[in-house]
Amino acid sequence: MCVHGTPQATHIATVEGRSMVEYIVAKTADETNQIDGNIYVGRIQNVLPGMELAFVDIGIPKNAVLYRNDVSLDDDVEGPPAARRIEEMLRAGQTIVCQVTKNAIGAKGARLTQEVSLAGRFVVLVPNSATVGISKRLPDNERRRLRKIVDDVKPERHGVIIRTAAEGVSADDLARDVASLAEKWDAIEAEVARSNQPRLVYRDLDLAVRVLREELNDDYRGVLIDDAELYAKVREYVTAVNPELADRIEFYDQSRETLPLFERYFVHEQLHRALDRKVFLPSGGSLIIERTEALTVIDVNTGKNVGKNNLEETVFRNNLEAAEEVARQLRLRDIGGIIVIDFIDMEAKANREAVASTLRQALSRDKTRTQVFDISELGLVEMTRKRVNEGLLESVSTVCTVCDGRGFVIAPGL
Repeated sequence: MCVHGTPQATHIATVEGRSMVEYIVAKTADETNQIDGNIYVGRIQNVLPGMELAFVDIGIPKNAVLYRNDVSLDDDVEGPPAARRIEEMLRAGQTIVCQVTKNAIGAKGARLTQEVSLAGRFVVLVPNSATVGISKRLPDNERRRLRKIVDDVKPERHGVIIRTAAEGVSADDLARDVASLAEKWDAIEAEVARSNQPRLVYRDLDLAVRVLREELNDDYRGVLIDDAELYAKVREYVTAVNPELADRIEFYDQSRETLPLFERYFVHEQLHRALDRKVFLPSGGSLIIERTEALTVIDVNTGKNVGKNNLEETVFRNNLEAAEEVARQLRLRDIGGIIVIDFIDMEAKANREAVASTLRQALSRDKTRTQVFDISELGLVEMTRKRVNEGLLESVSTVCTVCDGRGFVIAPGL
C-alpha cells in the first residue's frame, strides 16, 4: 500500500505485484462532505410518508436523509415492525442520535441510520442492542471458537459483531477491544446528554487511518507513507491495535529517495490509464467504459484479437479476458450503481454460463457488495455494485466549466 499525502487529500494506492488494484482519495475531513462514520445529535425537520423517509438537521448546511429501514424501532409503538409507518416512528422536531453511513453524493444528502455502531480492530460494538454476530468469512471451526468467547466479552447493555480480522485473536485481545469501544460510547452518551442542539458528538478516524484499520492484515508486505505526520499517526494506531504489524508501516523519505513514491511503484502511470474510457486487453481486445447519471455501460470489443480456430472460440476467449478485467476496473475505478456489460454474442449456452461464472468469481475478490444476473440472449449482463463513494474519476477531477461535464462545445453563433 502506497500512501501519498498532500495538503488537500491523502491518496492511497493498493498495489499487487506491479498492478494497482485500488485507489482511494481521502480528502481532508471537513464538516459537510467527509462525514461518513460520524455520530450526530439530529433534529427531524420533516417526515415524508409517501417517500418513507425523513429529512434531518445534523448541524450542517444540507439536511441529511433517514430512510424508514434505518429508523431504530421503538418498543412504545404498537404493531409488528413491518407494519409500522415512518410517521408513527418519527415526528417533526424530535431529537435523535444518528450516524452517517454515506457521504453526500451529487445532489443527494448524506444518509443516516439510528442503528449506531463503533468499529474497533476486531469487534464492532452495537450500543443498546442484543445483537451478536460473527463474520461469515471466517471458517466454521474459527466461528465456533469465537462463539464460545463472545458471551464472556459482550457487555451487558450492548451487542457485538466479531470481525474477520479477529481470526486467531485471543479472548484477552477481544475483551480489550470491546472495553475500549464501550468506554468510547460512554463518552458519546455523556456528550449527547449535554444538549439537544443538532451537532457533531463523535468524529470517526481519518479515512486514511480507517482504510488501514479495515484493510491491514498479514497479506500486506508493507505500507509506505511519504507524509511524516500521517506516518506517525498511523504507526501509533497500528502499534496500539495490531502491534505485530507495526513494523510493516514504513516512512518513505522523499528527500533521500531518487523518485517520488507514486513514480517508483508506477502508480501515476496506472492512474492515468484508469481514467481513460478505453481499456486494452492482453490479447488485443478492448473495453469501452461509459458513465452516465443513470448507469455505467461497458462495451466489449475483439479489436486486434483475431483468434486462431473459429469465431465462437475467439469470442469466448475474449469475453473471458474481459470478465476478469471488468471486475478489476470496477474495483479500481470504484464504479457503483447499475452497470450493464455488453459482451460479444456467443452461440453456445455453456460459453455464456462460463463467462458469467468467471465474472462472479472475479468479483468475489471485491469487498463492495455486488449482484450479477445471467447473460441475456443479446449478450448483456445486468449487475449492481453498491455505491459507497463518489468514484475515482469524480474524486480526482472537477467538472469542465465550458461544457458543464457534457464533453462538447456548442458551435459559436447558436
